[in-house]
Formats: sequence, structure tokens, C-alpha cells
Amino acid sequence: MKFALDTNVFVDAFRDETFAEALAGFLEVALPSTFLSAVVVQELAAGARTREQVRELESSILRPFERRGRVFAPSTIAFKESGRLLADLAAREGWAAVHSHASLANDALLAASCRESGITLVTSDRDFDRFVPSLGRWRHVKPWPRVGNPR
Repeated sequence: MKFALDTNVFVDAFRDETFAEALAGFLEVALPSTFLSAVVVQELAAGARTREQVRELESSILRPFERRGRVFAPSTIAFKESGRLLADLAAREGWAAVHSHASLANDALLAASCRESGITLVTSDRDFDRFVPSLGRWRHVKPWPRVGNPR
């Protein structure tokens, strides 16, 4: 099984030493099958406010995944699918305007690109549950899923 980590997993690890240790333990086992989404890279970069935070992001998160060729970006199909997800959600929940829920746009894009790539998203964000009726076969799990022997 392939995994991708949502932005909130990294943020929680930055803020909580115990969570950071749990993330490190998960990656000890799951790193060979773990990927990084360009959507998450964008969100993390937007939150890096100091030069030190930018360097930390580059050295400890982005570069290791880049070196392994494990950064994936949404395709045109994923962008179209994420738009459909947002439209379906707006219709189902009765939103007046999709743009007023802009924070869900990256989540929809992340969900659609994970589905397209056959990747399970590891996230604490319950908003992803809202996409299940429209997205169909797609997996997202809470931290930390059980990982079998990667060999």
C-alpha cells in the first residue's frame, strides 16, 4: 500500500514532540511506500514564515522525498475531478458560492490526486469524509495505519 501524508500530519509533528516521534516511527516502517504531494508542499511552504522554517522544510521534508522520486503532482484529470468534487459538495450542502469555501479546494485536489495515483492519504482532517460520496473508491485513514512488511 502507498501512503501520502496530509499537511496536518506535518504541522502536528512540528507542534507536538510526541506526535513527531510517532511520525518518525511510522516513517521507519512506511518510508519505502510513502509519497509527498505537491499540494502539501504548497501548503507547508505557505506556512513557512522565516528563513529557518523554509530551510527546515527544504532539508527535512522536501529534499528527502525529491531524492527518492516520491513527490507527485496533480494531473489535469485530478484538477477536473477536484472541481467536480467541490461542485457536488456545494450542491449537497447547499452552498451559495464555491469560492467561499476556498480552503476545501486544496483538500479536493489532494483527494483526487491521491485517488488517481492509488495512494492512501494519512490525515486527521475530517473534511475528507465529505468527499467520499462523490469520490467513490478512495482511502484516507487516521494516523497511524498499520503497515505490513514493505518487502
